[in-house]
Amino acid sequence: MADFEEKRMAGDYEIFQAISIGTKEIVMGESPEASVDERYMCACCTMNEIFAQYSGVMVSGDYTEMLELFQERVREETEKLREELAQPEREGIDDRPVTNEGFVPVSYDDELKGKVIVIRPDVLKREYQRATRQYQLCTGGFGASPNSRGSACFCTNIYNGQESRFERRDVLGIVPEDQMPDWVKENLNRLEKQRKRDRDAR
Repeated sequence: MADFEEKRMAGDYEIFQAISIGTKEIVMGESPEASVDERYMCACCTMNEIFAQYSGVMVSGDYTEMLELFQERVREETEKLREELAQPEREGIDDRPVTNEGFVPVSYDDELKGKVIVIRPDVLKREYQRATRQYQLCTGGFGASPNSRGSACFCTNIYNGQESRFERRDVLGIVPEDQMPDWVKENLNRLEKQRKRDRDAR
């Protein structure tokens, strides 16, 4: 029996073109059942673990018009990504990927909650395989506990404060304080102060 790839849909539109850039995806779709002047669609998509959210949705019966909009949005997101990735260098941060030093490998007996960890670069999107995305503060999850059957580790990015979920197997190791880059120590201190303020405000 032949395997059929499940169609990706956004409402009544089948997505036939998509490019992921940074935290967004630019998509084009087609709905043959739509009215003649709404057959093609272009939108921006952001995804989490549960659902995809589409914004900036534009429709047209003119394929080339939607293709031009698609290209324009790709250029815009590419420029935003270029600026985002250049920021650490402007701040004097060595943003090269962390691969095999500066951390202690994780064992089954290690508690990860409250520890600074390094995420394997290959589990990150290609553009984010860099130190500012790898250094994370593990804040909990079943996978953070030693010898746990669970695998989820909830983390806060030490560079930008964004929260993410990783699997325990995604963790390269634990970073001892004396191995932390200066920017990690400084940002970690700010994060801890902010967390304390949030707790006190409750």
